[in-house]
Amino acid sequence: ASQGEVLAAGHLLAVVEHLAARARLVPVARAPRTPESESAGELPDLADVRGQAVPRRALEVAAAGNHNLLFFGPPGTGKSMLASRLPGILPDLEDDAAMEVASVHSVAGLALATDDWHSPPFRAPHHTASAVAMVGGGSSPRPGEISLAHRGVLFLDELPEFERRVLEVLREPMETGEIAISRAARQVRFPARFQVVGAMNPCPCGFSGHPTIECQCTPQQVLRYRSKISGPLLDRFDLHVEVPVQGGDILMGQAGGAESSALVRSRVVQARARQNRRKQLNSELSGRALQEVCRLDTEGESLLTGAMEKLGLSARALHRILRVARTLADLDGVEHLAHSHLVEALGYRQLDRQHGQNALVSS
Repeated sequence: ASQGEVLAAGHLLAVVEHLAARARLVPVARAPRTPESESAGELPDLADVRGQAVPRRALEVAAAGNHNLLFFGPPGTGKSMLASRLPGILPDLEDDAAMEVASVHSVAGLALATDDWHSPPFRAPHHTASAVAMVGGGSSPRPGEISLAHRGVLFLDELPEFERRVLEVLREPMETGEIAISRAARQVRFPARFQVVGAMNPCPCGFSGHPTIECQCTPQQVLRYRSKISGPLLDRFDLHVEVPVQGGDILMGQAGGAESSALVRSRVVQARARQNRRKQLNSELSGRALQEVCRLDTEGESLLTGAMEKLGLSARALHRILRVARTLADLDGVEHLAHSHLVEALGYRQLDRQHGQNALVSS
């Protein structure tokens, strides 16, 4: 069979006959797929989200550039609701990527629905998940959650509640796109090119910065809570965005007016098309490729230099700001980065801006 061709067999003898070239199996006809026919299906719709203009915009940017995204804010503001809407605005997987996903699930002994196997996977492990459950392992190594999220989304709700060791093992695969599991007899490599969406409260009680509810945490408790997310891990989130409390007038207002997932998805697909023509997603840009597509004028260089000095940004954080700015330009359909793109990208580094990098690093 050629690449991507599926042959159907009613029983094992038919497979033997095919391999012996005595009787050929018939390829299964594939339903035609066009960009116009792609749809978000029955996935949760962004139109259900009331208000939250900035987090909605950040979700669109994350989808367009395949960026890692961290939401933070008090309980009940819609962090998980927003994250669950991400699959509905992501483009469908190409055939090769869908085959990779199906292969990983097959190795793990899991089935994929044949009617939506081009949909990016969405995995949401509980914060009690072990390191083995997250990255894979066992006496006969099997894929973990990060590999089951390959080519899709790994949603980590209540991010600081995960064990520090579990979070730290995510750092390398977030950069390399694969995970190596070593055993005495052999080493197994599983693909793990996933997009991370995290959600967290601002403090243990959840109400730091709440407009009406007083926080009960001491400064030491807040620092200890936030320090569960190391500086290097925080650096790997391209966007960290506050999801604030919404007023009753917004929550109780009439439904309608908010953009649907289908409308947002159409812009995401167009932005992805621009990246596909460059042969690389914006989240994967590095080195010379990053320099070529993110050229800055003197004003832009001055803006980022000042931001690095004021916020104590690492080189990795700076590169992620440039990648997000490139995505914003793609959403606008322009080739050159504008001052507005850099300003907006910097605005999505809210934890850097509010607390400074050093306050989030655990010694």
